[in-house]
Amino acid sequence: MTIRNKKGFTLLEVLLVVAAIAILAGIVILAINPSKQLGETRDAQRWADVNTILNAVYQYSIDHGGNLPGDISTTATEICTASATSTCVSAGLTELVDLFSGEVYLVSMPTDPGGNCSTNGACYEIYRSAVNNRITVWAPDKEQTTYIGVTR
Repeated sequence: MTIRNKKGFTLLEVLLVVAAIAILAGIVILAINPSKQLGETRDAQRWADVNTILNAVYQYSIDHGGNLPGDISTTATEICTASATSTCVSAGLTELVDLFSGEVYLVSMPTDPGGNCSTNGACYEIYRSAVNNRITVWAPDKEQTTYIGVTR
């Protein structure tokens, strides 16, 4: 009579290990909160874009004797990404074509990473203060942060 030693795992043991791994994975995913992380990443990109646009506006102003590019009004208006001024004006967008047309100040106009912009719009808005002519660029489609904008 021979005794056989059967080696291996039973179905119950395998199922218990798989269930434990699934529970641990669920806890880790909840702790990481990927939607919040992605929102914070998009907001960080918005901060960078807002600063980039405002820096380009002021660099243009310095190079052109204090004149601002396009027609920045005292009302917050979405920035245009089209390279034709007539396209921007007909859409009611702020035209800043001078900033990226020759790739001197910007290679292209940054657009919001959320992507819910109007046609030819960047989803970023710009306006000039009527009192002291300070320029503000801000991101109205923020996610995690209360306000994303820069004024100079």
